[in-house]
Amino acid sequence: MASAFQERKLRGMFAAFDADGDGYLREEDFRALVARWSLLPRVGAGTGLRAQVEALLMGWWAALLEAGDANGDGAVDMAELLSLVDRLPAMVADVTATAHTVFDAVDTNGDGRISPEEHHRLVETWNGRPVDVAGVFERLDLNGDGHLDRTEFATLWQQFWISDDPTEPGNWLCGRIPEQ
Repeated sequence: MASAFQERKLRGMFAAFDADGDGYLREEDFRALVARWSLLPRVGAGTGLRAQVEALLMGWWAALLEAGDANGDGAVDMAELLSLVDRLPAMVADVTATAHTVFDAVDTNGDGRISPEEHHRLVETWNGRPVDVAGVFERLDLNGDGHLDRTEFATLWQQFWISDDPTEPGNWLCGRIPEQ
């Protein structure tokens, strides 16, 4: 069962994914997420990365629906989302593959590194709104070089989705962790 920390961390992501704010995730919410991601320069219509991002996000929707839609209504609430979190430690390869696709989408200039500005764009794309990320990137930059490389990013992504340890920096990958 997901811990109170994991629930707090993921509550913000749930709200970001819930495009219509009705308290449930549905396929339409994930389609809206695909549309948000399609606004990124490397994920525009007709690009291979656009198809990859759409397949990825809709694949996670299918996994979420399978794991979490206990009552079969085609919608997933926060409690049902947390049931998928319990399965993620056994899905590290899938989580890592997701990290690589997200990395490619966010690495706007294709230099193999995510800058603080690119990270800010990631956070705002996930959240669907402007977000203050002051001080967040510094927590994430594990080697202190001013960028996130693919390996750092994959580690942080795994920590965000799987970790129950509030001290792990990846928990900040999608922005500040809500207090309550």
